[in-house]
Amino acid sequence: MATRLIGFDVGDKRIGLAEGDGQLKIAFPSGHMIVDGLEIERIGQLIAEKEPSVLVVGYPRDQSGGETDQTAKSREFGDSLVQFGIEVVYQDESLTSVIAEDRLKKRGKPYSKADIDSEAAAIILQDFIEANYGH
Repeated sequence: MATRLIGFDVGDKRIGLAEGDGQLKIAFPSGHMIVDGLEIERIGQLIAEKEPSVLVVGYPRDQSGGETDQTAKSREFGDSLVQFGIEVVYQDESLTSVIAEDRLKKRGKPYSKADIDSEAAAIILQDFIEANYGH
């Protein structure tokens, strides 16, 4: 049976989204949502539609591995997902936005900040899949 996963790159304005499959060992960007107070409701709808078994939240740290203001926001976001009764895990997201933007630049097509967020969510989720489901 496939293990469906949803990954989140949590920001102040947007949440990057990614979907993945632990059996196929692949993650891919799947859009974003605006942070407007209704995001948890929309995530509930997404969970009902996709039926994931794991929710993976990016966990930001500073350059020395310490927590930041954004770390607390990501933890608060993850805590709010527990209500859905699905396992919530945190995955280090160091430099994922930088890597995501680099990947998008190399494709040679126009992209937005939202595209970077979604690509970063896919990197976070792929890192989790590789660490937990093998390469």
